[in-house]
Amino acid sequence: MEEQEIFAIIGLDGFERLIAAFYRQIPTDDVLGPLYTSHDLSGAEQRLRDFLLFRFGGPSTYLETRGHPRLRMRHASFAITSAARDRWIQLMNRALDEAMLPVDVHLALKSFFASTATFLINRPE
Repeated sequence: MEEQEIFAIIGLDGFERLIAAFYRQIPTDDVLGPLYTSHDLSGAEQRLRDFLLFRFGGPSTYLETRGHPRLRMRHASFAITSAARDRWIQLMNRALDEAMLPVDVHLALKSFFASTATFLINRPE
């Protein structure tokens, strides 16, 4: 499956379901919750949704409002350890299950999230 096909398959609704399911878990999570400022949780949700829409063939709102993703730079101020990465993946996998996306989309996104989350680890343990 071509990554750029994902938006055509699941559309805005699929990404909204996925990201909402992920962010519902954040406020009560003991590992990731402290990394998010509670007053900007909705902003974080919108930024991730816009990034994923752009990355997987949807509208380029992310680029228009934020510019180049520069993921490592944007996450440098957050202590992303392998434990934080593992929890992020755990919560995102739950969200993928809840969103009930087509199997090929589920697998493609799961692979993308795993590799990207590993790339963002910035604190040795």
